[in-house]
Amino acid sequence: MSAEDEAGAADRAGGLAALIARSSQGGAKPPVERWQPPFCGDIDMRIDRNGQWFYMGSPIGREAMVRLFASVLRREADRYFLVTPVEKVGITVEDVPFLAVEMHCEGADALQRLTFRTNVGDVVTDPGTDAVRFELAADGGLMPYVHVRAGLWARASRAVAHELAGLFDEVDGRIGLWSGGQFHPVPDAALE
Repeated sequence: MSAEDEAGAADRAGGLAALIARSSQGGAKPPVERWQPPFCGDIDMRIDRNGQWFYMGSPIGREAMVRLFASVLRREADRYFLVTPVEKVGITVEDVPFLAVEMHCEGADALQRLTFRTNVGDVVTDPGTDAVRFELAADGGLMPYVHVRAGLWARASRAVAHELAGLFDEVDGRIGLWSGGQFHPVPDAALE
């Protein structure tokens, strides 16, 4: 490996380490999928399309509080709940609960590995089958989504969406993106 290749590999590794450090993950997530508390009703909490959390119409400004709520978020069918061992309350999510705000890429083509950081500190590494999807926005634009955990998704921020577009490839006449050894095609309607 040349000195230039070694320097590039060190930069990529440093970029991934920096992304993970920025996540400030506080360890493992609570086992919300195992908790089966009674439903206690809906509360006036919502996550808007931009990933901003609100309680009773006011933004929740404390990042630590948002991360705590995000750690106990669970999706069942098309509804979202905050779950503890003793209660489950419904909340409103306008699109998906998280935003992918940063991305790191290493490798190319079928060997390409992607790592994403969400606005609440989750790190998603190398999403594979059905873990990346693309949808058409009302204005005709393309909206990339990344599976975070247990049915919870993150929509790519504008900056991450632009980075992803720069990684598009063509396979068997379809445009899409490689990650985790899987090819994730863009909907044909997006290319019309």
